[in-house]
Amino acid sequence: MNAPLRNAEVVTFGCRLNAVESQELAKAHASARETVIVNTCAVTGEAARQARQAIRRLHRERPEAEIVVAGCAARLDPPGFAKIEGVTQVLAEHAPNRALASVEGTRGLLAVQNGCDHRCTFCIIPFGRGAARSAPPREVVAQARALVASGKKEIVLTGVDLTSYGVDLGEGWTLGRLVRLLLRRLPELERLRLSSVDCIEVDADLVEAFAEDPRLCPHLHLSLQSGDDLILKRMKRRHSRNDAIDFCRALRKARPDIIFGADFIVAFPTETEEMFDATLDIVDACGLTHLHVFPFSPRPGTPAARMPHVAPQIAKERAARLREKGDAALRRHLDSQIGRTLQLLSERGGMGRAADFTLARTPGVDASMMIEALCTGHDGRALTTRLTALGR
Repeated sequence: MNAPLRNAEVVTFGCRLNAVESQELAKAHASARETVIVNTCAVTGEAARQARQAIRRLHRERPEAEIVVAGCAARLDPPGFAKIEGVTQVLAEHAPNRALASVEGTRGLLAVQNGCDHRCTFCIIPFGRGAARSAPPREVVAQARALVASGKKEIVLTGVDLTSYGVDLGEGWTLGRLVRLLLRRLPELERLRLSSVDCIEVDADLVEAFAEDPRLCPHLHLSLQSGDDLILKRMKRRHSRNDAIDFCRALRKARPDIIFGADFIVAFPTETEEMFDATLDIVDACGLTHLHVFPFSPRPGTPAARMPHVAPQIAKERAARLREKGDAALRRHLDSQIGRTLQLLSERGGMGRAADFTLARTPGVDASMMIEALCTGHDGRALTTRLTALGR
């Protein structure tokens, strides 16, 4: 008798898009044999190193398992991963142009876009993901409807360059138009959230959607990278410092309760102390609350890898200062929430998220419930709360 097929186990590195794709990989590689897929990330050299380390560890611990390697790092260096002992297959093809949705966890992740047409000087991802491509709107609506039917109260739209959605579809499709379509077709959806966006690509429809529908979560994470115009040009970013500030101002006018996070790369090649000060300053100028701070990590094959580097100790010190600035901004935001009653979507581990992505402690509450809680304090990272209404 043949052994029953089972989904492959997946070890995932990197972004939300990888998390969504991992579920598809698990289904596609169902086998009677023990199979482990390592879904790699290439955003930094450290991410690729960790993936290689994980593969070697898996082979030592489970020598009988078939190890399949996928993801951005695998697509950038198929021969290198194929040579690692224990690897039986490397998947080097780009992901198909279709909507993918993940049902694991509290939120439904819906990948609507893949690839990138831009060539930032520090980034290797376009070479691992290919050209920008968008899932057909009809597919996106169908997948979103399935997530709601499965019980998801919040859907997160994700992609490599999410705000470029529609550029390859024609017929006037944009991310804003897609968002408005989803909100219109799915009145039962309680929350729609966006992952990281590029402020210079945001279209008028998206701004109007924030103004019109409270179900569109008042939180955006911006790919800013720097607050200095010359560094932005050397990064080959398409926005200026003032573009970012004006964008945040316009969104706040449309949606006063919106809060912003941002990604920053510190100690990019040629960054001076004055240039770094401009990045510190933009935290206040844009009113940022949640910061992701990364010291510059050169990726072989990118233009930035050949530029004059900042000393590692200076990079470490600047990263610490920017993180300290971000921590202070988060504490001010948490202070402003004390005494308010918030609607929270509970998560595993006794935590929950407000619509604006503020983290709160919800001890004793099961995951995936909408609850109301009074904010009584905070610990610098998350709100402490007292439950006032147990939802559904």
